[in-house]
Amino acid sequence: MCEEMKGVFQQICSRIDGLLAIVISDRDGVPLIRVTNKDGDPPDRCLRPGFLSAFSVASEQASKMGLSRNQSIICYYPSYQLIQLNRHPLIVTLVATVSANTGLLLSLEKEYEDTLADLKAAVDIPS
Repeated sequence: MCEEMKGVFQQICSRIDGLLAIVISDRDGVPLIRVTNKDGDPPDRCLRPGFLSAFSVASEQASKMGLSRNQSIICYYPSYQLIQLNRHPLIVTLVATVSANTGLLLSLEKEYEDTLADLKAAVDIPS
């Protein structure tokens, strides 16, 4: 089942111009699924657990501005863009080139929402 899930994300990563990597992690930054585009070279530091877990902290701080819970953070750097989506209990991280279409990257969720729901069910611990 994990290989099937990974295959869904690999297919998306290979098909979208400028998309270098997709990482599905838990809130602590532990990668559950990680795929990279064979044609690109995402920066290693973006794929490390310490970097991935920083989203949880940044999202929590952003929520304190009184605008309710943060759903995503988009960061632009000179050579890359990073999109992180809060899909509790998971975090979806998309690493792309700066020239990749950000709107297209955000719309990809429709393609993997069923796979993500299966993964959520596998890792979600009932309260």
